[in-house]
Amino acid sequence: MSSALNLAEARALLLSPLGPVARAGNNATAPRVSFEFFPPKTDAAEDNLWQAIRRLAPLNPAFVSVTYGAGGSTRERTHRTVARILAETSLKPAAHLTCVEASRDEVDQVIRDYRAAGVTHIVALRGDPPGTGGIGGVYQPRADGYANATELARAISAVGGFDITVGVYPEKHPESASLDHDIEVLKAKVDAGATRAISQFFFDIDAFLRFRDRVRAAGVTIPIIPGVMPVTNFAGLKRMSAACGAAVPGWLAGHFEGLDDDPDTRRLIAASVAAETCARLQEEGFSDFHFYTLNRADLVYAICRVLGVREQSA
Repeated sequence: MSSALNLAEARALLLSPLGPVARAGNNATAPRVSFEFFPPKTDAAEDNLWQAIRRLAPLNPAFVSVTYGAGGSTRERTHRTVARILAETSLKPAAHLTCVEASRDEVDQVIRDYRAAGVTHIVALRGDPPGTGGIGGVYQPRADGYANATELARAISAVGGFDITVGVYPEKHPESASLDHDIEVLKAKVDAGATRAISQFFFDIDAFLRFRDRVRAAGVTIPIIPGVMPVTNFAGLKRMSAACGAAVPGWLAGHFEGLDDDPDTRRLIAASVAAETCARLQEEGFSDFHFYTLNRADLVYAICRVLGVREQSA
């Protein structure tokens, strides 16, 4: 295959009888899906977010999560977005919560406020250092704050009534000494009350499956949901991957080579790669997928259709 695909070639990649459409269509049961959004900074961004939410809501996701910015920088906007989802939709919001730049008392109050508002699902994360935009920096917990996601999960459990999701890095957390250490941390999170884990995005499927196998061998039984990020901006992907430790295979770079001025082909390639990833993971027994939407609906909607996820009647 040429490293630079034209529109027809990319469409053939997606629709090939041997490709993800046909393979996913052979599954008797459509997977369960969930979607991640981030809180908007401007009125225009808010309009875009709600267009995405309304486009994806009829697919009846298991839940939708709303992120916290680095350093807790979007705390109030996250709360407002979650409150609006509760008020205006039938979706089940999962609010991200981090330890960064907040005391234990402040975090505990947020947990109680979520409970009072009707939120029953929290994504408990340590969080990124303030001022880093999620890239680089050294995390230093506040003396009066929670030190990590394990302590945060325990605090959420103490309030009670929450489903608690935590994060995992199938190719090792960038600050971790080893995958064995990461798995020990995950076991501690489960002991603290975590009920599921969502993975950082990845493109090396074999690495993810090896991680799954090691987690199960260590006795961890909570669901591990693959995190899927359909990528159309390869330069942006490389920056995000460098920050989180996700490998970018040479074949993926080759697919996007020479397509800087061809957004249509980039979107088709992104859909094909994501659908192929999900189809192979379905063959390995996975039935749940979490999509990092970047507040864009069309690509994720198309991939869900490929996987057999359909709009639900009201």
